[in-house]
Amino acid sequence: MPRWSAWIRSGQHSRRVSAVAATCCLLFGQTVAAQSRVDVSETSPFFNSDWLDSYAEELARQPFQSGELAADNPLRQLNYDDYRRILFRPDAAIWQGKDFPFQLQLFHPGFLATAPVNLNLVEADQAQQLAFSPAVFNYHEDLGDIDTDAAGGYAGFRVHHPINSSGRFEEFLVFLGASYFRGVGKNQFYGLSARGLAVNTVGPGGEEFPRFSEFWIEAPASNAADIQIHALLDSPSITGAYHFRVQPGLPTVVDVEATLFPRRDLERVGIAPLTSMFLFDATNRASFDDFRSAVHDSDGLLIQQANGETLWRPLANPSALQVSSFGQLRPAGFGLLQRHQAFEQFQDAEARYDKRPSLWIEPQGVWGEGEVVLVEIPSSQETNDNIVAYWQPTAGLSADKNHYFAYRMSWGAGPSSAPQPGRILETAAGTPAFGAEGGDERVFVIDFSDGDSIPNVQLDPDAAQVNTFSSAGKITDVSATLVEASGNYRVYVKLDPGAADLAELRVALEVDGRQWGETWLYRWTR
Repeated sequence: MPRWSAWIRSGQHSRRVSAVAATCCLLFGQTVAAQSRVDVSETSPFFNSDWLDSYAEELARQPFQSGELAADNPLRQLNYDDYRRILFRPDAAIWQGKDFPFQLQLFHPGFLATAPVNLNLVEADQAQQLAFSPAVFNYHEDLGDIDTDAAGGYAGFRVHHPINSSGRFEEFLVFLGASYFRGVGKNQFYGLSARGLAVNTVGPGGEEFPRFSEFWIEAPASNAADIQIHALLDSPSITGAYHFRVQPGLPTVVDVEATLFPRRDLERVGIAPLTSMFLFDATNRASFDDFRSAVHDSDGLLIQQANGETLWRPLANPSALQVSSFGQLRPAGFGLLQRHQAFEQFQDAEARYDKRPSLWIEPQGVWGEGEVVLVEIPSSQETNDNIVAYWQPTAGLSADKNHYFAYRMSWGAGPSSAPQPGRILETAAGTPAFGAEGGDERVFVIDFSDGDSIPNVQLDPDAAQVNTFSSAGKITDVSATLVEASGNYRVYVKLDPGAADLAELRVALEVDGRQWGETWLYRWTR
């Protein structure tokens, strides 16, 4: 999955810079006209959440209309560099100069942003559509003539708020491309993305990418702590009505309500899908000739099971596509986390992977039976999103009824503001120092946080019982110790895979007869 949307959402290079990259709009130093503003249509049709739900249901009975720019549209011929030379004029931001805590900036269609969307502003239950206007963009002189009549609308938008400092509006949320959107918490850089819905991500026939074809954005009150955004989802297989209540901060919290109306029965659907990048860390560092210690937007999948167990699955960059699934009931929560938060753990002064957000999903209400699915795709470049995670309902989505899902997204945080003991902070792997020459034996080193809180651990390194499992091969040795320098509890597990090409590993700690900390899961492949 190319990360084009990650590059152009904020006018950033492929090495994304920061969550406040909207300031790049001033790079060319062009003078802007104070009178340039987004055009608002004169019509004001009624709008509220119930209306959008009914509209999406009605649309599901009609044939799908793609909304794509025509294949010969000149805007589709723009390359990446040319597209980045079309810049929104900051003085034309929606609600600029008003006593509102939020502002909006818009994206021009072109390059890979080939499906314009309808944008509407809502105030007092009245919706006014934003008509496309080239006057709100700076077109760099090197572009030559741009056929703005071919635009057909805006490609997406981003939301600004004084999230990091009082009085300075900075970008923290962006919608651009299919149903992709992206957020950050305070003092963070963009990293992983979310989507409205995933359809047939893994399965015959290829993946379908529903898109948000129209948005309604409510004008906030002057003292509002949040902003409400509504979106119409559409694709050949399904329509949907989405309602987002967004509150920026640390974390940035997005409450989502979605009602889905399938046009046909769907067997494989991903609810609350997340998309990220994992290239390498201490488990596969030897495969990359790179000066950095690690390169990833996320380092693990965390799942809080319905039975109270918390699973940690370190991410992998496999040699072949692999799919994993976890659980049969709606989890208490799941998410892709970036637990490495120190610059020294990456040594990348430009991309600043240490500032990438985690994204935690908390299901609300009844979701029924299903499982969390993790898809890991081989990748040799950090410009590719190669990690996907979502919740998949066991029965899929039937076309004979509508389907409602609600969940809370926390951009920049895990499941709790107060970290619990026994979090898995590090996984490393390699050849044992004294392993058999020419053998395939591997040693896995797992660090659990707050090991010094285990009773008697200073006197007895085995104060925690280590329970292990391997689906193939043989675990030949297990040992553990308290690392005094960090206070972590370190577990060593040696695996002799024998003739196996794949082994599912599991490690859990037990203290005084009860599980302590998270359960470590890992898939070893030859």
